[in-house]
Amino acid sequence: MSSRTSLGALAALTVAAAAAVAAPAHAINYIQAANGITWDVNDAAMPGLDTGSIRATTDSAVLSVAGLRVSVDQPAKHRMDGELLRGFGLTFDGVDAFTTTKAVDLGGIEIRRQVRFERTATWGRWLDSFKNTTSSPRAIKVTFGGIFGQNNGENQSEIVDSSTGDTAVTAADSWVEHATPTAAATSPTSGPSQNGPSAIVLGTPGTRGALTRTGIFSSHNPFGSTLPADGFDANLRGYIRTLTLQPGETVSLVHFVVVGRNERDAARPAGTQIAAVRTAAAALASAPVLDDLSVGQKCTIVNFQVAGLDCSTVTAPQPEHDSPTVRETPVTTSPYDVVGKTLTQLQADMASGKTTSQQIVRAYLDRIAAYDTGQFGLHSFIKVADDAMAQAKAADEARAAGKTGDLLGIPVAVKDLYDTKDMPMTHGSLVFEGYRPQKDAFQVARMREAGAIIIGKTNMSEFANSGRHSESPWGQVWNAIQPSSTSQGSSGGSGASVAASFAAFSMGSQTGVSLYAPSAAGGLVSLRGTDGLSSGAGVAPLTFLQDYAGPIARTVTDLAKILNVTTGTDPEDVGTVQADADAKRPKDWTTMLKADALKGAKIGLVPGQFTTPSYGTQGSIDRYNAIIAQLKTAGVEFVDMTGSVAAPPNLPGNPNLGHEGWFEWIRTHPNSPYAHPNEIIASPKKLPYNRSTTANAIDMTDAQVQAARDRRTAYKEEWAKYLNANGVDAVLYPGNTSDFSDNDTAALGASFGSPPTSNIGIPGMVVPVGLNDHGHPLSMQFVGRAWDDAKMVSFGYALEQLASTPIEAKKLPRLPYDATATPVDVEIEKAPEPTTQAPAPVPSTNTVPTVPATVSSAATKAPVLARRFSARTTRLGKRTLRTTGTVLLPSGLTRASACGGGKVQVTVKAGKRTLSTRTATLGAKCTFTSRVTLRAASLRGASRVTVQVRFLGSAALKPESAGATRVSVR
Repeated sequence: MSSRTSLGALAALTVAAAAAVAAPAHAINYIQAANGITWDVNDAAMPGLDTGSIRATTDSAVLSVAGLRVSVDQPAKHRMDGELLRGFGLTFDGVDAFTTTKAVDLGGIEIRRQVRFERTATWGRWLDSFKNTTSSPRAIKVTFGGIFGQNNGENQSEIVDSSTGDTAVTAADSWVEHATPTAAATSPTSGPSQNGPSAIVLGTPGTRGALTRTGIFSSHNPFGSTLPADGFDANLRGYIRTLTLQPGETVSLVHFVVVGRNERDAARPAGTQIAAVRTAAAALASAPVLDDLSVGQKCTIVNFQVAGLDCSTVTAPQPEHDSPTVRETPVTTSPYDVVGKTLTQLQADMASGKTTSQQIVRAYLDRIAAYDTGQFGLHSFIKVADDAMAQAKAADEARAAGKTGDLLGIPVAVKDLYDTKDMPMTHGSLVFEGYRPQKDAFQVARMREAGAIIIGKTNMSEFANSGRHSESPWGQVWNAIQPSSTSQGSSGGSGASVAASFAAFSMGSQTGVSLYAPSAAGGLVSLRGTDGLSSGAGVAPLTFLQDYAGPIARTVTDLAKILNVTTGTDPEDVGTVQADADAKRPKDWTTMLKADALKGAKIGLVPGQFTTPSYGTQGSIDRYNAIIAQLKTAGVEFVDMTGSVAAPPNLPGNPNLGHEGWFEWIRTHPNSPYAHPNEIIASPKKLPYNRSTTANAIDMTDAQVQAARDRRTAYKEEWAKYLNANGVDAVLYPGNTSDFSDNDTAALGASFGSPPTSNIGIPGMVVPVGLNDHGHPLSMQFVGRAWDDAKMVSFGYALEQLASTPIEAKKLPRLPYDATATPVDVEIEKAPEPTTQAPAPVPSTNTVPTVPATVSSAATKAPVLARRFSARTTRLGKRTLRTTGTVLLPSGLTRASACGGGKVQVTVKAGKRTLSTRTATLGAKCTFTSRVTLRAASLRGASRVTVQVRFLGSAALKPESAGATRVSVR
């Protein structure tokens, strides 16, 4: 996330992977069916979802299917009761089968899955077994299902046929078929089907395990809901069974899923694929393929009548897997309860002596061990700091010595694209596994200076590619509030870690939606500030200039205290220097916390944002409109926005801003393991679906960079005109208008409003506003003009006081305190690598990454601008200042040729008075050092001075300013 970027890729809010991914590929194991459809299987391989469900199929025959939810009838429900089950350790045999290696225990019911695909046909089979390990009968409900379509209209799935010949699903059906008929279809089965049709083979009617009913396949009442006829929820189909298991008894349910191709191709006429799926489903219902199962396994099946099967002398089959590890209830060894505590509460309790930083950190570490790892772990961390407790001890000692501060002793979780000098920076990828930066990112360094505890590095979408999920080799992050749902991306680990009470706040980043979406998913607050408000130095890139790094917190008050530390001018970040961030940010963000800030404000509403969209849920829309009514009562004047914002023309040639981000990163990281972006972009270590096979990164010219900055500035001006024309202070957008989708689908995340914050670089303040009727968090976002950040924080605080209530992670309960227990070490492991290879990529035109040769003599060229001129001033004594800096070169120049003879001028001022002017010569590495001791008399009582640094140029480089830094001299 560099501050030097161009704007060719502003079209989409969710910024995708490099555009040159040449062929579909998979990070997980996959099986190809006879009709060319590929099954993407969520096994234990990277990214380790391990549900046994299908992530996606060719032609979207299903968007996810074969998910499993179970409810056990007992007074004290397991926290994962009714949730999407996972953690089976499903291992692929390399041919056609996936086997459980570790069963899942749910309230005394031991559950395992066995999955098989027939490569010469078009079906997969799921054998789900349930063993009652308790001493009393247990009634269970089981639902098998997924997402069969999306949206409304031609992409919404419908029941088009069944074994009883109609579209009403009953206990008499042995199979059910789904499709997405287009408007041209004359009957449900006539086609054409927009997406591939699919069928679920349910078993033999009248058996012990026959279908009981259908329901909405989601965590919201999966066993008591009724499938609607239309709307998004009509796509979420679950097929429910009710069983009673005797002590020690094992029963199994078998389901077949059949998939077909879409009927939009001339080679597949309307109705032919629907007919083919129907034929296969009917054949499996009458003669299920079970030949690979033992007699003992067949005898546990309760939803099919198997001809010729004699179970009278068969003993129960022995499991071919590890039983669940028997663990005592997890405990905490800290007497202090951190659950739901804000930064402000933690600081007050430390200041009063009620607790210590060590107790707080220990409590967080115990929760991470209990809820972030293991079969049901959230996977929100990639690395937990080995020295977290030592950092806390140092903070407690500093407090005892008289140090104070809002962040002193407060644990923060940092997205693993920020540089940390004491932990690796992976960018969520094996490409950077083991890479250790030489210094902290600017914002991390500021937090350390303020006394914060860097408790660990959070999981993220590899290279920040996804706005829907946060998936990496270290797992895919689950939602802390809704444990079956996506945490959203790419800062999902940062959002989930705070929502789960694993840290007091976190640091994330946003290129498209990745601060506000994870904040919305966790019921948290965040600010995507104006470009240049905070430094991106030391933050790995996705899209140059569009990347923004900042915090995620529980409350607006907490956020204001964090912004006091993390925002402002960084001499090594050109964007903050050019913007003069120190002058434009409030001296104290907490002065912006005004409960009446919205009284009399004019707030714009974009037509259609607060009406039910195709993916939306009516309960969410109703909640938002109720809050708008509250705001009107509180004195807000709402204005229906008219007109639109005209985006400036794209840059000539559309230079790749994602590539430019890597050029910038390499230039500012002397210990980079790579010399050129091509080595990163096309690395075989990336998850294959993020890998580019045509990596031809070209460094942008200085003129292109400046044009990119100018375009972004022009876009801000157009946005301001839009607000001015409507006479509003800000525009209010909804956060998510839908529930957050189950985490096992590749296709869906959540439906959101469409604030243009990232595309333009303007402030967006996100505030949670409670839950919808399904228990999913909701949020709203104020978007203002460039540098209206403080006003947006004020508006956010006022909304928070009016409409926000704390959102709890109820499925992650408080841990009981045990003073005698031994603290548990937290270990994060990578998911195993997949067995199958990705589909063969298109041959690259650049199979071996090329690194351009450097120009041998800079003097033969006209002087050009340095890529960046950075400087930093530190105080060595009361009045002794040392200024150091570096000139970063454009490609094609060597240090020896470019910096020779270069001079730097360092001027120290108190107000308008010049106290010192010195000239330093650039060294061989394009660095300089200047030192000055100021006389007390010359200060005339001034407590701060301004240090101005100017590069005077060389034969190869034009003069350039690095901006000014204010330094205390008391």
